Amino acid sequence: PSWLDASLLATLGLMGLASVPHCALMCGAPCAAVVGARGGAGPGAVGGFQVGRLLSYAAAGAMAAASMAWLREASTTTRLLQPVWTLLHSALFALGLYLLISARWPGFLGRSGVSQARTQPVRWQRATGSGLLWAAWPCGVLQGALLVAALASSPASGAAAMAAFALASSPGLLLAPAALQRLMARPDWQAWAPRLAGAMLLLASSFALGHG
Repeated sequence: PSWLDASLLATLGLMGLASVPHCALMCGAPCAAVVGARGGAGPGAVGGFQVGRLLSYAAAGAMAAASMAWLREASTTTRLLQPVWTLLHSALFALGLYLLISARWPGFLGRSGVSQARTQPVRWQRATGSGLLWAAWPCGVLQGALLVAALASSPASGAAAMAAFALASSPGLLLAPAALQRLMARPDWQAWAPRLAGAMLLLASSFALGHG
């Protein structure tokens, strides 16, 4: 019914507004890397990323609304993912502990790639492509929004509801790269940034492991 679709649209819009701080904290750093923090953003990179993200969320919403029966069946397979989930967050816990104690980035994180991203402007094509893949990000809020969109009466309504969620939550991904740009300009950034990242990883992984 149209009233149901309208209520889902409003619900996901409000969910998007409520998740702005979450999006800024969880996705701020990868978003800054995609659009180019510290003055490395090329023309149209930010807009291209936001458009790509909106389209990816809308496509995911349409798929969720069209696949409600499949989602019910797939929910029974989540037990198979439990060991993978536990191993992943155990590894993240260990990485967070390393960052907190050593205060330096491990080599496998690719410091040369980070340095290159700081000096070369990001092309809008790459930023848009990354936005189109953003629905694959392992985000609990996103998965919750998709479950709401799955209640829509049609794929088009599911897409519209998720587009509302993407638009409402986008300020977090606009403000976070700018805030990171200011932090990266500080001379003491390299000293405390790894420890802060490690502490956040420890907290997030401990919460995930503690809640199964």
